Amino acid sequence: MPDGLVQIGEVAERLGLSLRTIRHYEEVGLVVPERTPGGFRLYSETDIGRLALVKRMKPLGFSLDEMRDLLEITDRLAVGDDDPSLVARLQMFERAVAVRADKLRDQLAMAREFGEQLRRQRLGASRMTLLTPPP
Repeated sequence: MPDGLVQIGEVAERLGLSLRTIRHYEEVGLVVPERTPGGFRLYSETDIGRLALVKRMKPLGFSLDEMRDLLEITDRLAVGDDDPSLVARLQMFERAVAVRADKLRDQLAMAREFGEQLRRQRLGASRMTLLTPPP
């Protein structure tokens, strides 16, 4: 195996992604691994970094097109492209992440509140059962 390249199983283990998910991301063009003559996928550290970025974007609800756009921005910046629009687009993603993270925090607070309400109801029902004499 060429230096620095790893097979899909190691990528899956390192990132906590399924093989199917990694293959899907390849099918939609988010990552393009090298191939051995026998057709085995080989991933570079750059490929793994791209997949890690996609993994972080997924729970925030970014679309595949948005993921592609951010990957293009980061790729271009990594090779020294100094197009000012890249930084502006990156800032747009920063703002979107902040908004989406706030929304997730609000949803988590609601879920915790709901769980606490259910716990109180359960405890109240248990007390009522203990206080009610049998017929």
